[in-house]
Amino acid sequence: MIKIDNFIKEKNLKSKLIMQVHDELVFEIHKTELQLVQKEIREIMENIHNFPIKLLVDISI
Repeated sequence: MIKIDNFIKEKNLKSKLIMQVHDELVFEIHKTELQLVQKEIREIMENIHNFPIKLLVDISI
């Protein structure tokens, strides 16, 4: 969550992390940033730690 928030701030994006609900993160994504943010969030979350089993992230819009 911190890495995602840092990414959003560093890129000066309009998108925002709204809340965390159990194992889910809820974002408000600006239309023009959708593909970039979706790609980055997936990358950050799937590679947050080097686990023996690959983490898979579901993203729904």
